[in-house]
Amino acid sequence: MERHLSFSKSIMLIVFILVILFISIFLLKSEPHIPLLVATVGTAVLLRLFGFSWKQLESAIIQGIQTAIMPILILSLIGILIAVWMMSGTVPTILYYGMDYIEPHYFAVSALYVTIVVSMFTGSSFTTVSTVGVALMGIAVTTGISPTLAAGAVICGACFGDKMSPLSDTTNFAPAVAGVSLFTHIGHMVYTTVPALVVTTVFFLLAPMASTMDLSSLHLIKTALNEGFHIHWLTLISPLAVIICSIKRIPILPTLITGIVTGLIVTALVQHHTAVEVWFSVMQNGYKSPIANETVASIVNRGGLQSMMGSVSLILIALALGGLLQHCGVIEAFFRRVMQPLKRKSSIVMMTGASSMAVNGMTGEQYLSILLPGQMFRDEYTRREIPAKTLSRTLEDCGTLVNPLIPWGVSGAFFAAALGVPVIEYVPYAIFLWVSPLFTFAYALIPRLQRNSLGGKS
Repeated sequence: MERHLSFSKSIMLIVFILVILFISIFLLKSEPHIPLLVATVGTAVLLRLFGFSWKQLESAIIQGIQTAIMPILILSLIGILIAVWMMSGTVPTILYYGMDYIEPHYFAVSALYVTIVVSMFTGSSFTTVSTVGVALMGIAVTTGISPTLAAGAVICGACFGDKMSPLSDTTNFAPAVAGVSLFTHIGHMVYTTVPALVVTTVFFLLAPMASTMDLSSLHLIKTALNEGFHIHWLTLISPLAVIICSIKRIPILPTLITGIVTGLIVTALVQHHTAVEVWFSVMQNGYKSPIANETVASIVNRGGLQSMMGSVSLILIALALGGLLQHCGVIEAFFRRVMQPLKRKSSIVMMTGASSMAVNGMTGEQYLSILLPGQMFRDEYTRREIPAKTLSRTLEDCGTLVNPLIPWGVSGAFFAAALGVPVIEYVPYAIFLWVSPLFTFAYALIPRLQRNSLGGKS
């Protein structure tokens, strides 16, 4: 598709989108779906007035939506997986024993490091959040811990592995775009990741637990779990199978299907629920337990294919808008003009990070937030003699980690749906996600640290 958009027109479109989203989401407190749809329609109308044909606009929208197919399949299977793991007793078993072994006053730090370990082995924040993360959220609810605090700890730990694990797709994608080796990329990220993790750990150690914490109710909760499910170690076979598949780098769709199938087998063998029509109903609409205890019911009555449809529609709209911005040249016209006056090496790094964040905000897609700035800035890094590993680190810190902070981002929409906490509510507690980019910028701006990022002073 021919790209001939001017810088002034790209500015007009970007300002239009930001105004619509800011007023609707932050001032009117609307859900992001309709504001995004309005922004998409308005952007298409403006592009049509700027000379793009409907065929070009339609092609751009379709290309954007095509990138949503895999996230939609993953979200759909994870919704089914959560429902099956409730029905099979997997999550209830983890809750039952987790309440014995996790000290509530140190819950946040425990959740952080448990999810770090799991995400490092699986390389997937989605897998970590939808398995261990869901169980940890259940423990938080039963012990009176703030769901937003718990969600922040889970997401921080899950995204640590998404950033640092050699099994992660984005950890492999960013160095490939920048032109450096995988382990050079991981080694260079240590300089921003370790300080960010230290800050995150201290925050969760000092974070006050909920004043309504009622440990006396734990006995009633465990009794309700025992009455509603057969609590047995065999129910842990399914999450173990998912983790093994992830470690062996089996693609995520077969991995999730393995989790669903093994969960159904466990349901039949351990919970003695063998009615296939019930299985289908649970996978479609989520698990509905007869348990009277409201706390336990609020935890286990969830999941199902339909539970993910809100996130699916949000991703479709966001990536349709992203397709218009990318394939009609809006993003390229804007950033190439902005990049021209930059003289200092530190300014190039800062603009790289800002570009990744902006692409995340405009498209909701973390892969585009790595790919587009990476392609635009790679030659400039070579020309300015800035290490390519700094480019890959900046793309990872400001691309991968910022996406969960965007309500319409693929990761943000999924985490909110899986954990039951809106993005805007968990953002203040997702310390690791927004402190890492700050350290990236610090390395670019502080003279004593510049040698690490810029190969010398700028």
